Amino acid sequence: MPLLHANSFGSGEDLVILHGFLGTSDNWKSLGKAYADAGFRLHLLDQRNHGRSFHSSQFSYTLMAEDVLDYLLEHGIEKAKVLGHSMGGKTAMYLAGIAPEKVQKLLVADIGPKAYPPHHKTILDALSILYNSPLNSRSQAEEILSVHIKSAGIRQFLLKNLYRKTPETFGFRANIPVLSGAMDAIGEALPSEFIFEKPSMFLSGAQSDYILPEDHLSILRQFPQAQFKSISNAGHWLHAENPKDFFADTLAFLRV
Repeated sequence: MPLLHANSFGSGEDLVILHGFLGTSDNWKSLGKAYADAGFRLHLLDQRNHGRSFHSSQFSYTLMAEDVLDYLLEHGIEKAKVLGHSMGGKTAMYLAGIAPEKVQKLLVADIGPKAYPPHHKTILDALSILYNSPLNSRSQAEEILSVHIKSAGIRQFLLKNLYRKTPETFGFRANIPVLSGAMDAIGEALPSEFIFEKPSMFLSGAQSDYILPEDHLSILRQFPQAQFKSISNAGHWLHAENPKDFFADTLAFLRV
């Protein structure tokens, strides 16, 4: 099995960061540098079917957690602190469930262990149209997306998946056909038998509804040492919308 693509830098304790759905490790470069400057060895991973990592017809959280485990084993990393956002947070929880000895501390950004209904259909439908369109320029790609996605910020985030495959053609980092068929898998709950008893932090955007106060009790059943932190002036993309507070709160937890 091929290894995940990684951007690794810094020195100190190992910190693995897992991006969210349709994201890439590049989304975390700025914060990654800040963690490295604070004394950590960073491993910004592209999950399967995302970024520069391999494409596969198989897609599940168990497989994605095993991908991360394979990366740790290949690089001789005995244990690491693991931070994941959204889909990456669920992958991190699965990793803590199947290989708790490898996870020193767990940080989960704006997702819980519960099941979530599919809610990316509009985005994936728009990307599927883009995927099947002959593209001559990024501006043409944005024009196609703008018909379906009104938020300029979300369009720019999605367009980071586009790259020049040849001088005349564009390719996609994300495996759009496979991801479009994996919506149920992406929303599935963490198995109830997974219990992680080491320090954990669950961060939520104050303007997001992914983690609600009434979810805390069920989270504590599976993560009995969980701490909860709300990031002000931020929604689901809390690390991008309020990076200053996100960094301060996560760094304090990482250093304890």
